[in-house]
Amino acid sequence: MLRAVLLGPPGAGKGTQAVRLVEKYEIPHISTGDIFRKNIKEGTELGKKAQEYMNAGALVPDELVVDLVKDRLQQDDCKNGFLLDGFPRTIFQAEKLDEFLSESNLKMDIVINLKVEKEALIKRLTGRRVCKDCGASYHIVNIPPKKEGVCDICGGELIQRKDDNIETVENRINVYEEQTAPLIGYYKEAGSLVDFDGEASLDEVFDAIVQAIGEQE
Repeated sequence: MLRAVLLGPPGAGKGTQAVRLVEKYEIPHISTGDIFRKNIKEGTELGKKAQEYMNAGALVPDELVVDLVKDRLQQDDCKNGFLLDGFPRTIFQAEKLDEFLSESNLKMDIVINLKVEKEALIKRLTGRRVCKDCGASYHIVNIPPKKEGVCDICGGELIQRKDDNIETVENRINVYEEQTAPLIGYYKEAGSLVDFDGEASLDEVFDAIVQAIGEQE
């Protein structure tokens, strides 16, 4: 049983920790992107509304995002908890989530905040390389290919994605910090936020999170 929110800037290692947490606690990993895609694909009323905004190149309004998430949290696989990733993004969304949990006589167990210095994030993100043929991922420092610029699997050329260049990476980090700083304050005040050193090894971060979850119970 675990109800948790996962916060952290791009490149902090959220994806890796999410996979391990949902496996350990047998809960669904819920991201707003997945919810949008599922509702749009199934042609639900909420999905149709979201599609209209996306087609117009507009951000999906907070109220609609909240409705989509609430709908998802009421499904059977969330009875034993969930791990929210990419939601909430704003104070409004966080307040609405708290209201929903309170009405259901539930509470958030922990808000996991992965902290990584900006310089380390830039190094991580700009070092990513992808095979343009088979899509395999590498990192020039952490997971280098056997031969520079060449995919180990298919021999294809390794490229840097456009969103991994330094200007885009810095912008993504700045946007995250601006959006999320108030949210971190909100959860800190509520007493549910726990900071973790995202620059430690993956195993160390995971063990620290599991220990913190045990202490919250």
